[in-house]
Amino acid sequence: MHMRTLKNFFIVALVLVAAKLHAQTDKATTIKILEAQNYVFVATSASPLNANDINKVLSSMPGYTGGAGNIILTGANYDLTVTADSVVAFLPYYGRSFTPKMGGIDEGGIKFKSKKFSYKTTPRKKGGWIISIVPKDVKDNYSLTLTATEKGYASLTVTNNTQQPITFNGYLAEPKPKKESNP
Repeated sequence: MHMRTLKNFFIVALVLVAAKLHAQTDKATTIKILEAQNYVFVATSASPLNANDINKVLSSMPGYTGGAGNIILTGANYDLTVTADSVVAFLPYYGRSFTPKMGGIDEGGIKFKSKKFSYKTTPRKKGGWIISIVPKDVKDNYSLTLTATEKGYASLTVTNNTQQPITFNGYLAEPKPKKESNP
């Protein structure tokens, strides 16, 4: 086996093992959190549309391990939180933007909070669901498609009118309870 192919195989295997360790929802929990529209999609990897171009740039950076178009996000705390009254995105963006984002360094990525959005769940023929979320009060016209399995594994594709699409792989989890502050 060619060394680069072997390296890519081990990276993909590592991602799958990491995702398996993180996916902690069973079928009943997945159904419960989706029906309640109260869950967190935790991103463990990103797959930009133009992965080859990005790999060329990233390969010159220290610590880059390469890998079949996937950028490993484990430990970075990137997620999409969905509740009945809001959608909050805190995700990175790797790819080509057609319109540069104005503002400070914190303005990069896919970061928004929406209180006005459409939400549609469609069951898949082979099990699982496809969830379409379109925020109506966010300036970049995002469209999110979340494909979830019964065991809580999921992929999220984000498109908008100013950037190339990007897909995130990860898992669904119950939101962590908010800590109450004592006066």
